[in-house]
Amino acid sequence: MAADPRFFEVTGPHSLAVIAEVAGGRFEGDGGRLFAGIGSLPSATPDQVSFLDNRRYVDALETTRAGAVVVDEAMLERVPAGCVPIVAKQPAIGFARVALLFHPPAPRRPGIHPTAVIGEGASIGEGTEIGPYAVVGEGASIGPDSLVEPHAVVGRGVVLGARARIHNHASITHTIAGDDVVLHPGARVGNEGFGFTTDPASGRYVTMPQLGRVVLGDGVEVGANVTIDRGASLDTEIGAGTRIDNLVQIGHNVRTGQGCVLVAQVGISGSSTLGDHVVLAGQAGVAGHLTIGSGARIGAQAGVMKDVAPGMDVAGLPAKPARDHWREVAALRRIAGNGPLTRMETAGAPSAAAGRNDRKQGRD
Repeated sequence: MAADPRFFEVTGPHSLAVIAEVAGGRFEGDGGRLFAGIGSLPSATPDQVSFLDNRRYVDALETTRAGAVVVDEAMLERVPAGCVPIVAKQPAIGFARVALLFHPPAPRRPGIHPTAVIGEGASIGEGTEIGPYAVVGEGASIGPDSLVEPHAVVGRGVVLGARARIHNHASITHTIAGDDVVLHPGARVGNEGFGFTTDPASGRYVTMPQLGRVVLGDGVEVGANVTIDRGASLDTEIGAGTRIDNLVQIGHNVRTGQGCVLVAQVGISGSSTLGDHVVLAGQAGVAGHLTIGSGARIGAQAGVMKDVAPGMDVAGLPAKPARDHWREVAALRRIAGNGPLTRMETAGAPSAAAGRNDRKQGRD
């Protein structure tokens, strides 16, 4: 099904030669052939482009009606007659660029809506759009070519780099952010952290002042309804290029390295540290004051109670090496007389990478 023009920008048609150039691939045939859009392998029509980046969907490739498909060299022979293969080293990246060719981001409409509230001393970069009922606090700085959508709040003193996108009803306070940062609707960045102590005389809780900041690196993307607490005395730091799915909670003083992936409903307790390119699959939880090494992968619904070494895959509650976890699960099944584990059961943790491939094929 083609993207609905009521919601997405639409360009085209585009020639096969242009599409292949954008995808970084090669092709044989009529470079002037025109294509109207993109589609998934099962639904694409002869005037649309699709792609394959996961061998699980080879059957869909062999039966696709797409006019062209972005594939790697190994899949070339599986492309059906009448479909033009565009051979690229990284089909998913190539297809993403083709998708942006047909459906670029909506253009900015630079300016400040009359209903927006701009605080004294705030700096708004050239080419930035401030939408209806948005609030920009005193002394805040928003870089050029940014977007602040309706009802979003950029707090006092916040610094946003170039090309920031703060979507509707998101709020950001106590934060220094780099370039190309995205907050999706309802995200809350810079909230007061969950810090308190107990007064032994009264038995009441006494809030500990949360005096740190949030520091977001370049290209950080924060999903809908994510909450990121500011630091208590140190800063909460989210490394450049990190992607945070919807409904994630990040506690105060947490630090992540570059390029981490935090999938939906992950929770990270205060003062834990993640290295570079750590993956936490859906609903995984990390206790406080732990260290997870670079390249580690945490399986879905895992509960991390101790440090995780770099490059390790862990799963289960409490989390342990993934291989040990699945051996224990298999032994329990045998004792219960339920037979061996199925492929579907073992596919879950910690293969967040497989989940990403599913999403890339439009199956999520």
